[in-house]
Amino acid sequence: MADDSPYHYLDIGIAGEDLVAEWLQSNGWVILHRRWRYRNGEIDIIAQYDGQQQPRKQQERAQTNTQSEGTRETSLLHSLTPSLSSSPILTFVEVKTRSRDNWDAGGRNAITKQKQTKLQQTSLMFLAKYPQKADYPCQFDVAIVYCQQISQGFSLSAAEGFTAPTISEQAIATLSINGYLLMLQEYIPAAFDT
Repeated sequence: MADDSPYHYLDIGIAGEDLVAEWLQSNGWVILHRRWRYRNGEIDIIAQYDGQQQPRKQQERAQTNTQSEGTRETSLLHSLTPSLSSSPILTFVEVKTRSRDNWDAGGRNAITKQKQTKLQQTSLMFLAKYPQKADYPCQFDVAIVYCQQISQGFSLSAAEGFTAPTISEQAIATLSINGYLLMLQEYIPAAFDT
């Protein structure tokens, strides 16, 4: 059976990683590597926060958010961004891009103990290759991205009579690419122990 979709499985995963990388950068993180490989392991995103200054977006949100509005995103940013007095920190990010109502709880069930061990081993190889970063505090984050195909009749104009795809109010960030809508639904800092 031919696959008529403009994206195949691997490309959707890469698009999900693109969304997460852009979101991290917009919050002050520097992307060091994408899809870093060593032997049988791969880390989707390796990012560094230098601890020197508060990300611009976080400053703006802190000034404009009231205590009741935006508390979910503000608390996420506070947990994502180390304290300003801290030394640089590294994060190894595993991105799971799935369609809604998938079999593995949005990719959460795919982060097994075996997968965690593989990520930890691969991160140790990264630190061995870049010993100047070996003393930085490290954490393993997980990003859950939902992917939804946009119908061909979709239009951004409600006046044309088309409705938009379902975008959860909980989406942290979104990206539309080649007929797909990707939504960063959850970002879990320090998702598992090192």
